[in-house]
Amino acid sequence: MNKDKISFWILYPLIFLISKLPLWILYGVSNALYYLIYYIIGYRKKVVKKNLKLCFPNKSEKERLQIEKKSYRHFVDIFIEMLKGFGIPQKELDRRYKYMNPEIFRELEKLDKSVILLGAHQGNWEWLFNINNHTSLKCYGAYTEVENPYFDKYVKENRGRFGSHFIPTYETIPTIISNHKKGVKAMYGLLSDQSPRPSKTHYWAPLFGNVVPIHTGAEMLASRFNFAVIYMHVEMPKRGHYEITFELISEAPERTDTYPLTDLYWEKLERDIVANPGIYFWTHNRFKHMRKDLKNEKIYVKKK
Repeated sequence: MNKDKISFWILYPLIFLISKLPLWILYGVSNALYYLIYYIIGYRKKVVKKNLKLCFPNKSEKERLQIEKKSYRHFVDIFIEMLKGFGIPQKELDRRYKYMNPEIFRELEKLDKSVILLGAHQGNWEWLFNINNHTSLKCYGAYTEVENPYFDKYVKENRGRFGSHFIPTYETIPTIISNHKKGVKAMYGLLSDQSPRPSKTHYWAPLFGNVVPIHTGAEMLASRFNFAVIYMHVEMPKRGHYEITFELISEAPERTDTYPLTDLYWEKLERDIVANPGIYFWTHNRFKHMRKDLKNEKIYVKKK
């Protein structure tokens, strides 16, 4: 028996047990983990402080510290909610993760085309796996493949129990091409807010006034295959409860040398982050490739 299989069978019972516990107990565990991660370990504190200072230079240190602490509490909560997702019942999920305008899917289906759903690491994106219950479109979520193949198989099968399909990020384009050729109408969920490698970047643009590389894959795919594009607003009225509102931002993206849909995505996301910065994931080093020689300028790299 190899070590990956041993690791899986050691940890699987613990994950299963955690997923069956009520969230009021799990949030108690989350409170304790918050103090451990924030005050004792100090996980990525320098990155979070840098990000908040770059994005909110006009806020006082006290205000940024309040956002920082709230974001760490939410960071731990998302980890707990991810584990709970392995065993959360459909009824509880529907009560806690509400789609505020599910009728938009009826309108999207009338377009008779596939859809790209643009999301971000804001609020909770882990519980989106029940979206398939609200649309006849075949739903796909791109995810980072788990190194342990046994855990990876478990994650895919468990997340797909409500009907959605999960594909490793590197399989996204081949899956889209295959479905497009077969005439399969689908919806592809993409989180496009993290930092791409500069060597694969086609576009640099200002985020909160800081020029950084931007993911443009969603717009390039939408324009290439004539997909509709919707944006996912996430609000958290109270702990463990989320309200998802979808907004159609393009029925038929045009192929251009610029990235208007990408700009619109970030305009909407920045607005959502400013409205509730405490539920955004600030631990990612989003500004590690920042162009310090530029300010509020855009750079277009020729597409290959």
